[in-house]
Amino acid sequence: MEKRTALSHIHEKLGAKMVSFAGFYMPLKYAGDIEEHLTVRNGVGVFDVSHMGEIWVKGPKSLAFIQKVTSNDASVLVDGKVQYSCFPNGKGGIVDDLLVYRINAETYLLVVNASNTEKDWKWLNSQNDMGAVLYNASDEISQLAVQGPLALKAMQKLTTTPVLDMENYTFKKLDFAGVKDIIFATTGYTGAGGCEIYFSNKDTEHIWNAVFEAGKEFNIKPIGLAARDTLRLEMGMCLYGNDIDDTTSPIQAGLGWITKFTDNKNFIDKNILLEQKKNGTPTKLVGFKMLARGIPRHEYEICDASGNKIGHVTSGSMSPMLKIGIGMGYVKSEFSKVDSEIFVKIREKLIKGKVVKLPIYKK
Repeated sequence: MEKRTALSHIHEKLGAKMVSFAGFYMPLKYAGDIEEHLTVRNGVGVFDVSHMGEIWVKGPKSLAFIQKVTSNDASVLVDGKVQYSCFPNGKGGIVDDLLVYRINAETYLLVVNASNTEKDWKWLNSQNDMGAVLYNASDEISQLAVQGPLALKAMQKLTTTPVLDMENYTFKKLDFAGVKDIIFATTGYTGAGGCEIYFSNKDTEHIWNAVFEAGKEFNIKPIGLAARDTLRLEMGMCLYGNDIDDTTSPIQAGLGWITKFTDNKNFIDKNILLEQKKNGTPTKLVGFKMLARGIPRHEYEICDASGNKIGHVTSGSMSPMLKIGIGMGYVKSEFSKVDSEIFVKIREKLIKGKVVKLPIYKK
């Protein structure tokens, strides 16, 4: 049985095409995925991301625990800062990627992928040999991602706390649309600017209505999962289950920047990942653009000029902004340099592309 978010009935009423995603009944699209994509890039759109998982880590051992189970160095966080990280799985792969919010020295919020919430919860408990206090609040919290260049302008109307000048990867606890103590963050998964708002399920409908009222003058629209996927792909952001999983390492996936080998941090798989950092990996995740007509899709083969397989596509689509096929995929390391020529096998034909520096779409 699929779980429903507190807004599923509203998505249905708005005529969204609903699908099963990560065990939830979610809106794939409303008006159309390209139109919704452009709304977020150019204006403001709202995603219901209440399916995401939220796990609290509390107590005097909270930081030590997070340092053990995540790849990034959480000791650099201060109150109000957020960090992108991943859970190494003990075998060089990734349990999940996540966001770490530092509320205070003994309180952290981990925001994880919906499809992995149960898996992450079990994993964290299995690694908790130091007495950190863990609490899974995923079923109690709703979340909206209000994204786009006009998002903060619209949301500022709903709070007296200044939010327009918030730095990326920060958050504030504030009163919003008359609701006390919501978490208002600027992490984003679209590269278009905006915010994420976390609040109790009981306030969901009230906040949804207030957000749309505040955004009316900016032509705010509800946005589905299809546009969320093309937006993050243009930015070269990894999607768990496609671009990263239990068999891919953060070094291989280009996530060396969230893998910190500082002396004060002994984390799961540190030695495996350090060796990969020094010696390289046989394959690497790259972003690419198609140079001829063709749309790359998940699991399509990537070949060299002679048609020899050198890798596979992990995410691919038509880019609504660039109007060409774009994708991400793993290729043999010698083909991973920017401007390397690659070919995607589409219906038995080799269609030419080239490796590009991320993000694929640059504003």
